[in-house]
Amino acid sequence: MNRVAIIGIGHTKFGRLIDKGLMDLLSEASIEAIEDSNTSNEDFDSVYVGAMSPGIYNQLSGVASALVDKISLIPAAADHIKNGPASGGSAIKVGFQAIASGMSDLVLVVGGEKMTHIKTPGYITSNVATLTHPEAERPHGVSLPSFGGMLTRAYLEKYNAELDWISDIAIKNHRNGALNPKAHFQRTIEDFMKSAVQKGKGSWDNIYDFLKDDRTNPIIADPLRLFHICPISDGAAALILCNAEKAKEYCDTPIQITGIGQATDTHIVFEREDITTLKALKISSNQAYKMANKIPEDIDVAELHDAFEILEAVQSEDIGFFKKGEGAKAAHEGLTEIGGIIPINPSGGLKARGHPLGATGVAQVVELVWQLRGDAGRRQVEGAETGITCNFGGFGNNIISILVERI
Repeated sequence: MNRVAIIGIGHTKFGRLIDKGLMDLLSEASIEAIEDSNTSNEDFDSVYVGAMSPGIYNQLSGVASALVDKISLIPAAADHIKNGPASGGSAIKVGFQAIASGMSDLVLVVGGEKMTHIKTPGYITSNVATLTHPEAERPHGVSLPSFGGMLTRAYLEKYNAELDWISDIAIKNHRNGALNPKAHFQRTIEDFMKSAVQKGKGSWDNIYDFLKDDRTNPIIADPLRLFHICPISDGAAALILCNAEKAKEYCDTPIQITGIGQATDTHIVFEREDITTLKALKISSNQAYKMANKIPEDIDVAELHDAFEILEAVQSEDIGFFKKGEGAKAAHEGLTEIGGIIPINPSGGLKARGHPLGATGVAQVVELVWQLRGDAGRRQVEGAETGITCNFGGFGNNIISILVERI
């Protein structure tokens, strides 16, 4: 099997990008990655586009074919990869397989989504809810935020944790996002609180009181409030992959994908043995560790899928960083800060960087490439040489883990 290297990366700004369509975003990220990899004059074998719902959100069903034409990569093979919010991770996996097998020599992987133009209330949440079981869950009005609230309640009760500890994850990720020029939110929660005070919306003695105030942080899915949940975002991110043996012909600091794992769990959440354990993540991360010949203690930085802040706590346990029930407390104690023992989501995570569904899995790896190159600026994790991701599909029933290292 060929070793696979990342030789170029691209990342648009995430957020409410009113003046850009999906094809604009995919093209921008792709061209940036191509330029970063010094492959502008090379022939690409394959292009893989991760996007959850371009047909529904943008009336584009041929998004991969449209992209290769728009950025002049014809006759490269083009495929659209769909796996819900894990579409980006799946696209990377397929690109990895193409290089590892020898079928392709040069691959573009790009993920993106354009959603903020949709004004119909609840439309996006309802579309994402089509990921739930069509008979046992969806007819009862289940949504992914409702599962997030249920998981939070179960976790707090089972492990005697505190909601303030979950809030600490949001506080951390907004603080990190404020250091990320690509992030949707580049404001700390303290900034939001100061702004609310200035606007006469209230006065609070501390940030936890602010986060418990219905006026500024309403309940979305009890006990989760607005600041515990990621935003709806637009954006795209891209990678250029090649055989690691040739990587330094293109760039001085290639990053190798040394481990990938993917696993599933029951579609019906109720059928799981323990809803506070992400079985698919335990399996997929172990696959990635085994492929890379690594253990959790070897990881220097991680990008986890915090669509709801409880997920960062649970994922930090099931990916092997902390014992069960200790992830939220670890965040509360600062262990997952940029200067902590295992920095998690220095990008700001989905909470602050944003969550353009199909882009997220690719953006997670782009952040790790920046970290491992030493190019992350004010959010740099010093000495980072290994990193891992969790890209979360459905509600934990299809999870991809990707492990990267400096060559």
